[in-house]
Amino acid sequence: MREAIRRYLHHLRYERNASAHTLRNYESDLGQFLAYLEPPGGAAPPLAEIDHLLIREYLGHLHDQKLARSSIARKLAALRSLFRYAVREGMVGENPARLVSTPSVPRRLPNVLTAEEINRFLDWMGSLAPKTGRRALAEKSRWLLDRDRAIFEFLYGAGLRVSELTGLRFDDIDRSDQSIRVHGKGRKERLVPYGSKARQALEAYEPAREALFRASGARNDPGTVFLNGQGGPLTPRSVGRVVKRYARMAEISWNLHPHSLRHAFATHLLADGADLRAIQELLGHKSLSTTQRYTHVSIRQLMEVYDKAHPRA
Repeated sequence: MREAIRRYLHHLRYERNASAHTLRNYESDLGQFLAYLEPPGGAAPPLAEIDHLLIREYLGHLHDQKLARSSIARKLAALRSLFRYAVREGMVGENPARLVSTPSVPRRLPNVLTAEEINRFLDWMGSLAPKTGRRALAEKSRWLLDRDRAIFEFLYGAGLRVSELTGLRFDDIDRSDQSIRVHGKGRKERLVPYGSKARQALEAYEPAREALFRASGARNDPGTVFLNGQGGPLTPRSVGRVVKRYARMAEISWNLHPHSLRHAFATHLLADGADLRAIQELLGHKSLSTTQRYTHVSIRQLMEVYDKAHPRA
């Protein structure tokens, strides 16, 4: 069992080009199943001896641990994927996880900000001035403010995932037609346009980025677009903190996080008549069904407008 998991993770990393985030999740989920199978001081049963009853028992254990249904469904998906690989490699004859039904998970629609809310917030960001005080402190504050404006414009203006934003490099940007080459999930590439506001924010940020890099004392520029205060590449977690900080500063009532801007990007395009297939390409969704949830969001917003505006609603 342990060797099968090791080989499967190797397959994901080197043959499927899975992202680091995906690898961590699969390693964690499969490791938990392995820990459940191993008695104290003993070893897990061979892969061929694991049947659907044992997997159901494991899911029941997770349910008793008060784990969310969505998390249980994800762990079952990891087991199905492992056994599918094991069948293909001749390790086992059949996939026992296929006989286990997935827990029903309610589909939650994302709360999407209106175009007016986003525009007001981004205009407010544009009006901010850097902190005053010592000259060095004021300069760094201005550099980071320019960076943060560009972060928001690219999250909303190009619909990027936060990991795609932090992985963006200057050689991915085609300034002639205002498009970027995005490295998405599974290291798949796609081309995404960006608008004039994002272009202006990027141009304003570039001198600040150069100053951040010089202040770090590093010799070799990695070419990463978004840097932290020490001149190194910005991380997805840091972007989340940046977004939350400005949400607190603006004293807004809605829950703003990086993915909120990606949701808004897709929903606003759809509301203004963009083709669903085109939105799928821009977002880098593998399945159209993932993109289709934005149609439900738009319908929900239409119903809210109807309920508020129609005299006989």
